[in-house]
Amino acid sequence: MSGTSHDGIDAVIVNIKDKDKRQKIKLLEHYHHPFNNILRAKISGAFSGDTEDVCRLNFELGEVFAKVVNTCIKKAGLTPENIDAIASHGQTIYHIPPKGRATGSTLQIGEASVIAERTGIPVVSDFRTRDMAAGGQGAPLVALADYILFHEKGKTKAIQNIGGIANLTIVQENIQDVMAFDTGPGMSLIDEAVRLLTKGKAHYDINGRIAEGGEIITSLLEELLSHPFIKKLPPKSTGRETFGRGMVQGIICKNMDRKGKLKVAPQDILRTLTEFTALSIKMAYQEIVLPRVNISEVILCGGGCKNSYLTGLLKRELSPIKLIPIGEYGIPYQAKEALSFAILANETLSGREGNIPNATGARHSVILGKLTL
Repeated sequence: MSGTSHDGIDAVIVNIKDKDKRQKIKLLEHYHHPFNNILRAKISGAFSGDTEDVCRLNFELGEVFAKVVNTCIKKAGLTPENIDAIASHGQTIYHIPPKGRATGSTLQIGEASVIAERTGIPVVSDFRTRDMAAGGQGAPLVALADYILFHEKGKTKAIQNIGGIANLTIVQENIQDVMAFDTGPGMSLIDEAVRLLTKGKAHYDINGRIAEGGEIITSLLEELLSHPFIKKLPPKSTGRETFGRGMVQGIICKNMDRKGKLKVAPQDILRTLTEFTALSIKMAYQEIVLPRVNISEVILCGGGCKNSYLTGLLKRELSPIKLIPIGEYGIPYQAKEALSFAILANETLSGREGNIPNATGARHSVILGKLTL
């Protein structure tokens, strides 16, 4: 899995057994491979790059994904012959949700043929396109995996992922009651602001320390909270096209004087963006989720878990609901998305549908992905 945060690749090795109409899932290995600055810049540039750039990057990422697979297998003390299949989500380059009667579109790259050739293992890839062909958002697709992993009789749980984009899944006892949607930005605005404000010298606000030392820019926060996506009802999905570099560049420009100098402190911009991220998540629960269901706990996962200031804000905003790190379920926070797509690939190889129409808005359930032998 390589997500919208552009921080690197997470690989997992998972043993999945179907038993009594339920899956028994065991996480055997997790390996995180960080992107170097050059590759990270190529991925960020691909959002507005030319066709040749995207074409070349597709094969380059395929090579990197294959190396990560082989490293993870070796790290686990296994061989490629031990692996039945690879699930590759790919790197999202552009995501266009459906609008009205117009079908949406999405593009994930990281050539599956290269991965299959370099590893000798069949690859399931391109999960999102079939759901979108059926009229869905193509996201969030992890709803089924969340249900398989976390559903429990008599309980309603929320799984809150904070990647580049934040999304939630509400898991209830019955699968037909599952709800899932993107809530808005996760780390996308915060990370882009750090890169732009430090001129590329830093990529993250470690533990939210910079933001914590700033002040809220009230007018900016109010403007951000009025964004139409925040109040839109599900099904809904979004990406860096909306909450990414372009938005941050606009914010910085608006807060510069005629000489090109910031009129506000950099830490104030980061504090405001961090508050906005927390409040956009809170509003999803307050206005969409909690009027419908009572939640026993919120399980936190994704790279945003590293930002202790952000998670502290969420704890405050979602009180009295308990926030539980996914690590307490035995799953590393960086491994959750890769684990989810391993589960979805198992559904594909078993000939079972992998989307939940209530979550994506698709007209019907479909088998996800493409198989490269």
